[in-house]
Amino acid sequence: MAVSGLIMLGYLVAHVAGNLKVFFGPEEFNAYGHWLRVMGAPVLHHHWALWIVRIVLLAAVAAHAVSAYQLSRRDVKARPTAYVHRRRRASYATRTMRWGGIILALFIVWHVLDLTTGTVHPGGFEEGKPYQNVVDTFSTWYGNVIYIVAMLAVGLHVRHGFWSAAQTLGVGNARRERLLRALANTLALVLTAGFVSVPVAVMTGVVS
Repeated sequence: MAVSGLIMLGYLVAHVAGNLKVFFGPEEFNAYGHWLRVMGAPVLHHHWALWIVRIVLLAAVAAHAVSAYQLSRRDVKARPTAYVHRRRRASYATRTMRWGGIILALFIVWHVLDLTTGTVHPGGFEEGKPYQNVVDTFSTWYGNVIYIVAMLAVGLHVRHGFWSAAQTLGVGNARRERLLRALANTLALVLTAGFVSVPVAVMTGVVS
Protein backbone atom coordinates (compact mmCIF):
# COMPACT_ATOMS: atom_id res chain seq x y z
CA MET A 1 0.00 0.00 0.00
CA ALA A 2 2.86 2.37 0.83
CA VAL A 3 4.73 1.74 -2.42
CA SER A 4 1.64 2.14 -4.61
CA GLY A 5 0.75 5.31 -2.72
CA LEU A 6 4.19 6.82 -3.35
CA ILE A 7 3.93 5.99 -7.06
CA MET A 8 0.65 7.89 -7.22
CA LEU A 9 2.13 10.75 -5.20
CA GLY A 10 4.95 11.07 -7.74
CA TYR A 11 2.35 11.20 -10.50
CA LEU A 12 0.39 13.91 -8.66
CA VAL A 13 3.50 16.10 -8.32
CA ALA A 14 4.22 15.79 -12.05
CA HIS A 15 0.54 16.29 -12.90
CA VAL A 16 0.12 19.50 -10.92
CA ALA A 17 3.31 20.90 -12.48
CA GLY A 18 1.86 20.21 -15.93
CA ASN A 19 -1.53 21.66 -14.98
CA LEU A 20 0.02 24.96 -13.94
CA LYS A 21 1.21 25.49 -17.51
CA VAL A 22 -2.37 26.57 -18.23
CA PHE A 23 -1.40 29.97 -16.76
CA PHE A 24 1.05 30.51 -19.63
CA GLY A 25 -1.69 30.46 -22.25
CA PRO A 26 -3.24 28.06 -24.76
CA GLU A 27 -0.19 27.73 -26.98
CA GLU A 28 2.11 26.47 -24.22
CA PHE A 29 -0.54 24.30 -22.55
CA ASN A 30 -1.54 22.67 -25.84
CA ALA A 31 2.14 22.12 -26.65
CA TYR A 32 2.51 20.36 -23.29
CA GLY A 33 -0.49 18.17 -24.13
CA HIS A 34 1.12 17.30 -27.48
CA TRP A 35 4.43 16.47 -25.78
CA LEU A 36 2.65 13.96 -23.53
CA ARG A 37 1.53 12.06 -26.62
CA VAL A 38 4.97 12.02 -28.28
CA MET A 39 7.31 11.79 -25.25
CA GLY A 40 9.93 9.12 -25.67
CA ALA A 41 10.16 9.68 -29.44
CA PRO A 42 11.83 8.61 -31.60
CA VAL A 43 12.69 5.59 -29.45
CA LEU A 44 9.06 4.99 -28.58
CA HIS A 45 6.14 5.14 -30.96
CA HIS A 46 3.41 7.80 -30.75
CA HIS A 47 1.39 7.44 -27.48
CA TRP A 48 3.47 4.48 -26.23
CA ALA A 49 5.14 6.31 -23.32
CA LEU A 50 1.79 7.82 -22.31
CA TRP A 51 0.19 4.38 -22.25
CA ILE A 52 3.08 2.99 -20.19
CA VAL A 53 2.46 5.74 -17.62
CA ARG A 54 -1.28 5.01 -17.67
CA ILE A 55 -0.75 1.27 -17.16
CA VAL A 56 1.70 1.80 -14.27
CA LEU A 57 -0.70 4.30 -12.68
CA LEU A 58 -3.68 1.98 -13.13
CA ALA A 59 -1.72 -0.89 -11.56
CA ALA A 60 -0.80 1.38 -8.62
CA VAL A 61 -4.43 2.42 -8.12
CA ALA A 62 -5.59 -1.22 -8.25
CA ALA A 63 -2.84 -2.35 -5.83
CA HIS A 64 -3.70 0.51 -3.47
CA ALA A 65 -7.41 -0.34 -3.47
CA VAL A 66 -6.82 -4.08 -2.98
CA SER A 67 -4.32 -3.40 -0.18
CA ALA A 68 -6.77 -1.06 1.54
CA TYR A 69 -9.48 -3.76 1.42
CA GLN A 70 -7.13 -6.46 2.69
CA LEU A 71 -5.85 -4.32 5.56
CA SER A 72 -9.42 -3.40 6.51
CA ARG A 73 -10.42 -7.08 6.61
CA ARG A 74 -7.36 -7.98 8.68
CA ASP A 75 -8.16 -5.19 11.11
CA VAL A 76 -11.73 -6.43 11.57
CA LYS A 77 -10.59 -10.04 11.93
CA ALA A 78 -7.94 -9.13 14.50
CA ARG A 79 -10.43 -7.23 16.67
CA PRO A 80 -14.06 -8.16 15.92
CA THR A 81 -15.27 -6.23 18.99
CA ALA A 82 -14.65 -2.56 19.71
CA TYR A 83 -12.15 -1.34 22.30
CA VAL A 84 -13.61 -0.94 25.81
CA HIS A 85 -11.58 2.25 26.28
CA ARG A 86 -11.60 4.51 23.25
CA ARG A 87 -8.21 5.61 22.00
CA ARG A 88 -7.18 9.22 21.58
CA ARG A 89 -9.17 10.71 18.71
CA ALA A 90 -7.33 10.39 15.41
CA SER A 91 -6.87 13.35 13.05
CA TYR A 92 -9.58 14.23 10.54
CA ALA A 93 -7.31 13.15 7.67
CA THR A 94 -6.85 9.74 9.27
CA ARG A 95 -10.56 9.23 9.95
CA THR A 96 -11.57 10.14 6.39
CA MET A 97 -9.02 8.01 4.51
CA ARG A 98 -11.57 5.38 3.47
CA TRP A 99 -14.21 7.82 2.25
CA GLY A 100 -11.54 9.96 0.66
CA GLY A 101 -10.35 6.95 -1.31
CA ILE A 102 -13.88 6.25 -2.55
CA ILE A 103 -14.36 9.89 -3.57
CA LEU A 104 -11.07 9.85 -5.47
CA ALA A 105 -11.89 6.57 -7.22
CA LEU A 106 -15.19 8.03 -8.47
CA PHE A 107 -13.44 11.27 -9.42
CA ILE A 108 -10.83 9.46 -11.52
CA VAL A 109 -13.61 7.85 -13.58
CA TRP A 110 -15.33 11.21 -14.11
CA HIS A 111 -12.05 13.00 -14.87
CA VAL A 112 -11.07 10.47 -17.56
CA LEU A 113 -14.54 10.58 -19.14
CA ASP A 114 -14.42 14.37 -19.09
CA LEU A 115 -10.94 15.39 -20.24
CA THR A 116 -9.50 12.22 -21.82
CA THR A 117 -12.34 10.61 -23.77
CA GLY A 118 -14.70 13.62 -23.80
CA THR A 119 -17.68 11.36 -23.06
CA VAL A 120 -19.16 13.62 -20.37
CA HIS A 121 -17.42 16.82 -21.41
CA PRO A 122 -19.77 19.83 -21.13
CA GLY A 123 -18.54 21.63 -24.25
CA GLY A 124 -17.49 20.54 -27.71
CA PHE A 125 -14.58 18.30 -26.75
CA GLU A 126 -11.62 18.78 -29.12
CA GLU A 127 -8.82 16.24 -29.31
CA GLY A 128 -5.44 17.95 -29.09
CA LYS A 129 -6.81 21.16 -27.55
CA PRO A 130 -6.59 20.56 -23.79
CA TYR A 131 -6.61 24.28 -22.95
CA GLN A 132 -10.08 24.84 -24.37
CA ASN A 133 -11.31 21.58 -22.88
CA VAL A 134 -10.13 22.66 -19.41
CA VAL A 135 -11.83 26.05 -19.79
CA ASP A 136 -15.06 24.34 -20.88
CA THR A 137 -15.07 22.03 -17.85
CA PHE A 138 -14.42 24.76 -15.31
CA SER A 139 -16.95 27.08 -16.87
CA THR A 140 -19.65 24.88 -15.32
CA TRP A 141 -20.59 25.00 -11.63
CA TYR A 142 -20.68 21.22 -11.27
CA GLY A 143 -17.29 20.79 -12.92
CA ASN A 144 -15.80 23.13 -10.33
CA VAL A 145 -17.60 21.50 -7.39
CA ILE A 146 -16.58 17.95 -8.38
CA TYR A 147 -12.97 18.93 -8.99
CA ILE A 148 -12.48 21.08 -5.89
CA VAL A 149 -14.07 18.51 -3.55
CA ALA A 150 -11.86 15.80 -5.06
CA MET A 151 -8.72 17.93 -4.66
CA LEU A 152 -9.54 18.59 -1.01
CA ALA A 153 -9.82 14.81 -0.62
CA VAL A 154 -6.41 14.49 -2.33
CA GLY A 155 -4.90 16.87 0.20
CA LEU A 156 -6.26 14.96 3.19
CA HIS A 157 -5.24 11.64 1.66
CA VAL A 158 -1.68 12.81 0.97
CA ARG A 159 -1.35 14.38 4.43
CA HIS A 160 -2.00 11.10 6.22
CA GLY A 161 -0.78 8.72 3.52
CA PHE A 162 2.71 10.20 3.13
CA TRP A 163 3.43 10.00 6.85
CA SER A 164 2.00 6.46 7.06
CA ALA A 165 4.09 5.32 4.08
CA ALA A 166 7.23 6.66 5.75
CA GLN A 167 6.46 4.62 8.87
CA THR A 168 5.68 1.49 6.85
CA LEU A 169 8.91 1.69 4.85
CA GLY A 170 11.01 2.27 7.96
CA VAL A 171 11.96 5.86 7.17
CA GLY A 172 10.19 7.37 10.16
CA ASN A 173 11.42 7.41 13.72
CA ALA A 174 10.95 9.55 16.84
CA ARG A 175 13.58 12.10 15.75
CA ARG A 176 12.19 12.49 12.23
CA GLU A 177 8.51 12.52 13.13
CA ARG A 178 8.18 16.32 13.25
CA LEU A 179 10.04 16.71 9.93
CA LEU A 180 7.94 14.02 8.22
CA ARG A 181 4.70 15.52 9.47
CA ALA A 182 5.78 18.97 8.27
CA LEU A 183 6.71 17.53 4.88
CA ALA A 184 3.36 15.69 4.65
CA ASN A 185 1.46 18.90 5.49
CA THR A 186 3.49 20.92 2.97
CA LEU A 187 2.99 18.38 0.18
CA ALA A 188 -0.75 18.23 0.87
CA LEU A 189 -1.06 22.03 0.91
CA VAL A 190 1.01 22.60 -2.24
CA LEU A 191 -0.78 19.90 -4.23
CA THR A 192 -4.24 21.03 -3.15
CA ALA A 193 -3.50 24.71 -3.83
CA GLY A 194 -1.91 23.91 -7.18
CA PHE A 195 -4.79 21.80 -8.43
CA VAL A 196 -7.53 24.12 -7.08
CA SER A 197 -5.87 27.19 -8.59
CA VAL A 198 -6.87 26.07 -12.11
CA PRO A 199 -10.68 26.02 -11.68
CA VAL A 200 -10.46 29.18 -9.56
CA ALA A 201 -8.51 30.89 -12.35
CA VAL A 202 -11.16 29.92 -14.91
CA MET A 203 -13.99 31.07 -12.61
CA THR A 204 -12.35 34.44 -12.06
CA GLY A 205 -11.40 34.97 -15.68
CA VAL A 206 -7.63 34.77 -15.12
CA VAL A 207 -7.66 31.80 -17.53
CA SER A 208 -10.15 32.12 -20.37
